[in-house]
Amino acid sequence: MRIVIEKAARRLTLLDGDQPLFSAPIALGSAPVGPKSRARDGRTPEGRYFVCLKKVGKFGPALGISYPNEADARTARADEGLIACIRDRAARRERPPWGTALGGEIYIHGGGTAGDWTAGCIALNDDAAASLYGLTPLGTDIQILP
Repeated sequence: MRIVIEKAARRLTLLDGDQPLFSAPIALGSAPVGPKSRARDGRTPEGRYFVCLKKVGKFGPALGISYPNEADARTARADEGLIACIRDRAARRERPPWGTALGGEIYIHGGGTAGDWTAGCIALNDDAAASLYGLTPLGTDIQILP
């Protein structure tokens, strides 16, 4: 199972192999063009991640995205200690450190799709977020395309 997010098309699809199980429109960060590179840039990440956390939060059921990954950290020229930490946590399918200059706490959550409004998260309507949450196991791969 995997989630594919197409930023330009504003679409999220949950796939089992090549079979779509769920699809919904999305909203993105307030500065949606380009990959996320630092905290508070308003961008939504691009690349390969996984669901590292499931919780119910401010915007309802939410899937935590394993941003930043090693590629994000290298692009941002993070120090080797942080890169090693991110790499080690990814190998164990654990949440990366989120309190760094790269940012973090990027989720797929509810709150609506009327325009790009998040701080970098992927927003769905509340019913779609609840459905996706129920269908998606921890560790599910995520691909975020430009």
